[in-house]
Amino acid sequence: MAKKILVVDDEEDIVDLIRYNLEKEGYAVATASDGNIALSVAEEFKPDLIILDIMMPGPDGFEVCRQVRLISGLAQVSIIFLTAKTGEIDQILGLELGADDYIQKPVSPRILVARVKTILRRAAEKVRTETIAAPEILTIDTLEINRQNYTVRIDQNESFFPKKEFELLAFLAANRGKVFPRETLLKRIWGESVYVVDRTVDVHVSKIREKLGRYGHLIETVKGVGYRFKD
Repeated sequence: MAKKILVVDDEEDIVDLIRYNLEKEGYAVATASDGNIALSVAEEFKPDLIILDIMMPGPDGFEVCRQVRLISGLAQVSIIFLTAKTGEIDQILGLELGADDYIQKPVSPRILVARVKTILRRAAEKVRTETIAAPEILTIDTLEINRQNYTVRIDQNESFFPKKEFELLAFLAANRGKVFPRETLLKRIWGESVYVVDRTVDVHVSKIREKLGRYGHLIETVKGVGYRFKD
């Protein structure tokens, strides 16, 4: 079955160009021209990947990214920000929201398609690896990490974790007692194709600990090395 991709941009010529190149590669493509339409189409189309502009009518790309994670069945959808916004702060925000890549316009269609293939391949490999590595639901006392629907519950109360925060938490929790260097975590969670710095891991761990509350201490810092989930 063809992988499904949703392209969201208010510039019609860009949408047409991207759709043409993706369909030529065998992907099923849906499109949207503003944030509200994007959310509606995403809920119905259930894409495997979303190529998302930031500056557009209605909710901007960052808000669409946040909201799409709350749609049933889309918690783990891959997202690429494709935007004219070049600021470092915007890029960091996009990646912290759980985007798999952040690409600045203009970009050649061939490069974009190559990045799409890489991300979809990595997502498929991650599913296979995680299926073998750990059960779908990890339970520690009243902390429940559901790797199937990307939810975290503490005392049966659900707490929202953006995609990358969730993946980092789930990976550490699935490998309790093992120490992982920051470099390993960067490659595992963000992949080889996205440039992020070591501090990105530290920021995400800090946010995870805060959201975990009394369970935050379970993620231990191993000085000079990285992190582990307490066994």
